[in-house]
Amino acid sequence: MTTETQTGPWYRQPWLWFLLMFPAASIVYCAIAITVSLNMDNSLVTDDWSKQGRGINMSIARDEKAANLSMEAQIDFNKRNVTINLNTADGPADFPYLVLNLFHPTLSGQDRIVQFKQIAPGKFVGQLHEDIKGRWYYDLRGPANEWRLKGETQLPSKSGITVKAAEYAQG
Repeated sequence: MTTETQTGPWYRQPWLWFLLMFPAASIVYCAIAITVSLNMDNSLVTDDWSKQGRGINMSIARDEKAANLSMEAQIDFNKRNVTINLNTADGPADFPYLVLNLFHPTLSGQDRIVQFKQIAPGKFVGQLHEDIKGRWYYDLRGPANEWRLKGETQLPSKSGITVKAAEYAQG
């Protein structure tokens, strides 16, 4: 004797919904990921990577020039007023102006450029337009952009920043 059991319609089977749950979840996840990726700004990715690669060699030459001049700077922050004392192997530096670039580590929209005017040999003053806080990369350059001093700091800084040119092995 055989007995036949009555089964319900296909859409009332629990195993069907259990098996369909995983592909449905992956479709929803992919839709969310695509929406987020299309709406986010990718400011850390650059299209002109070749140009930036060539610029690295120029940056190294600027660093070597600063090392050859034995440059050393003391950067002091007093609220929004900034002073720089810049010395070389020959004594106080004599430039008409200096440029300090402040780069935010992750948000390029917060980068700042401060121009300093000379008030005495080796002494320069400049002003920030707004208060800045947090971790920053800095890049101090001369008017001809032939040397640079760079580093990383936490701002505001009560004791100031002492920057020395990096030593490069000549070989």
